[in-house]
Amino acid sequence: MIATVTDHPHVTAARYRRLRHVAVLMDGLVRIPGTRFRLGLNSLIGLPPGAGDAMLTAISLWIVWEGSKLGLPRRKIARMLGNVAVEAALGSVPVLGDVFDVIWKANLRNLAIIEHHLAGRE
Repeated sequence: MIATVTDHPHVTAARYRRLRHVAVLMDGLVRIPGTRFRLGLNSLIGLPPGAGDAMLTAISLWIVWEGSKLGLPRRKIARMLGNVAVEAALGSVPVLGDVFDVIWKANLRNLAIIEHHLAGRE
């Protein structure tokens, strides 16, 4: 039998810490003064049309991939892919997409799905 990542708690914890670090870096690094909104590197990388959005989608898909390696069920992976698809589609719209990225935060949404799974909650 092949051991899965979830069979090794120290590996799971290290993988989760790495995912959390990337999600916060991308979506919630600094707070916009006077608001409840946070920005991350997502806001900077997404400014150049096309290539920036493709790079952001790749990073978001990596988080989904890592979630699958943590043993998330297909329905949770599908929700995560939906979050990425919404961000990729709407985030690619010039200017309006950049504003949408500040609000949607697919990476932090997907991190919450992973956290709920690891905590044994739905």
